[in-house]
Amino acid sequence: MARYVYGVWDGVAFDRRRGEGSGTVPALSGLDEIAPGSATKAFISDRGFLVLDESLCLVEAFAQYLTQAASESCGRCSPCRVGTQRLRDLLRAVSAGMAGPGALEEVRTLAWQVTQTSLCGMGQNCARALHAALTHFTGEFAAMTPAQAVFQHSFTYTTAPCIEACPSKIDVPRYIDGVKSGKFDFALGVVLDKYSMAATCGRVCVRFCEDACRRNAAEGAVGIRMLKRYAADQALLHGRLNLTPSAEKLAKRVAVVGAGPAGITCAYKLLLGGIAVDVFDAQQSAGGMASIGIPSYRLPKDVVKAESEDLIRQLGGQFHYGKVLGRDFSVDDLLAHGYDAVFLGYGASRGSQLGIRNEELLPEGYLSGVDFLLKVHKQVEHSEPFPLQGEVVVVGGGNVAMDCVRSARRMGATTVHLVYRRTVADMPAERDEVHAAEQEGVVFHCLTNPSELVIEDDRLVGVKLVQMRQTEKDAKGRRNVEPIPDSETYLPCDWLIAAIGQVVDDSVLSLEEGIELDRWNCIKVDPDTLQTSRRGVFAGGDCVLGPLTLVNALDHGERAAASIRAWLLDGAVRVSPERRMQNFLARNKLLANECLEPPPLKKPPARVPELPPDERIRSFAEVDGTIAKDVAYEEASRCLRCYRLYSVVTEKPLQHRAAAKSTTATTTIAG
Repeated sequence: MARYVYGVWDGVAFDRRRGEGSGTVPALSGLDEIAPGSATKAFISDRGFLVLDESLCLVEAFAQYLTQAASESCGRCSPCRVGTQRLRDLLRAVSAGMAGPGALEEVRTLAWQVTQTSLCGMGQNCARALHAALTHFTGEFAAMTPAQAVFQHSFTYTTAPCIEACPSKIDVPRYIDGVKSGKFDFALGVVLDKYSMAATCGRVCVRFCEDACRRNAAEGAVGIRMLKRYAADQALLHGRLNLTPSAEKLAKRVAVVGAGPAGITCAYKLLLGGIAVDVFDAQQSAGGMASIGIPSYRLPKDVVKAESEDLIRQLGGQFHYGKVLGRDFSVDDLLAHGYDAVFLGYGASRGSQLGIRNEELLPEGYLSGVDFLLKVHKQVEHSEPFPLQGEVVVVGGGNVAMDCVRSARRMGATTVHLVYRRTVADMPAERDEVHAAEQEGVVFHCLTNPSELVIEDDRLVGVKLVQMRQTEKDAKGRRNVEPIPDSETYLPCDWLIAAIGQVVDDSVLSLEEGIELDRWNCIKVDPDTLQTSRRGVFAGGDCVLGPLTLVNALDHGERAAASIRAWLLDGAVRVSPERRMQNFLARNKLLANECLEPPPLKKPPARVPELPPDERIRSFAEVDGTIAKDVAYEEASRCLRCYRLYSVVTEKPLQHRAAAKSTTATTTIAG
């Protein structure tokens, strides 16, 4: 635990030099880990500041902090636009010993005015700690000495609750600013800086960012996902998305195994950085589960193709389809054939079993959720026959289960039943998906669990169900369930789809590969660098995390590409200061604190236009539409730009991760 000398936290001052307020010192864990090998001198945030080294030049630390704040101002209100620049300049003058009399009092007054009168979160947050410091420790604001200039360096990290909630750490307020200003190319460019699948993510992301949105305290979260889709669709609709890779080419080759979201993102970032990439995949097209596992009514396949295969080819990447790791080649083969590094992103493609009687017989009519959706995909996209008729039972309560029941309705099933052992409120699926399934006529059987498959002549004819009842709450706050004795009933059906999850195929990697696996056959990696136990081999996505979300896979692909680039350039992988700061913020739940006033009530959030339920089930046409331009402007204006700045002052400069020197992502969009 770091030892603090003096500071102010949540409005309470302490000074251990004088023995004042020592009991109010916050218990922050891991502050020293942000800058390993370099002494941490201070930490500044919206909640206050903490000094760990008495030799710190406090005014210079705040000057660097306000310099970042001034650069982040959107310029829409004068308190933030002008105030942060004036604070920066005054603090610089004080630090240089060139400030006139009364400068510190002007800084203190202006810091209060900026905090109280700014319109967005950046202005309301950035000067709080400065005002507290000048209120309690004015005497520490002395000019910087030559010795301090040598041994004092700052790293300032800009974020917001929505950014930290997103696995990919997309700068949400920044791309919303672009939409608000009518600069859709700029908005899309913010997303493209992280990954290529913007329109895909804008349709099917699970929206962790919206869960963290401060507007939830008022009339509802900002429609962050719909705004991302809007910006991305403008480029796709006009066919003028142009990406330019780095002009500096590296004489390195990387093999990416798996053309799903993780693999595509890794390839995309490497190609932009001037590194040659070959992508290997077991299927005959790119996209992975985003393509074959998410039905077209949610995610049209031309969208996935444009943002994966088409874009990777445009950047110079090569695809090798129908190639299965563990069957057609090994990691050893790739490294022996001249690849300088390997990224494994082959996903979790096997369905989980229910663990009920007769399931091991695998009768006709019984499928996993993954296999069912693959058959649907082949029928809809490639016209491969899949005659689905009669009564269909789907077991599960997640998004895959919802995809299965909604697809079965469109495939011509007489009745579709959803069996789930908990309540509707307990379902992990998105609420919109659950509501859509109800609208489309799916029959819900909650607090019900299958116990046995009923088979006649190797064909499924029904399933036995047991009624469940709720008991105590589990660690996640959900009520546990248990079977009710003697409650078994029989439900006749022609198909049963087990949509309770996926697992990683245990036949993909052999022990001889030297890559360590866990007990679920997931690849063990360093959580920050995504490096496996084998040098030069990295992994990410579902084959590491298990079946998680699209945006988690996108995050792994982007981070793995950064690690691979560092490996190829330096022969070593570093954890970036940004990543260390993110870990520190999450560990200490610093963004859970709400220091802003509740947002003002405005009009309700915009709604995405959608097909009526009776039209939806007639085809696999996309259900959700793109919002109109005026709706996008209005929705973007609801963003409060809840930026917060976190600065760590260290003895030595922090090293940033290796990045492409001249990577550019440009879009040209009409209107």
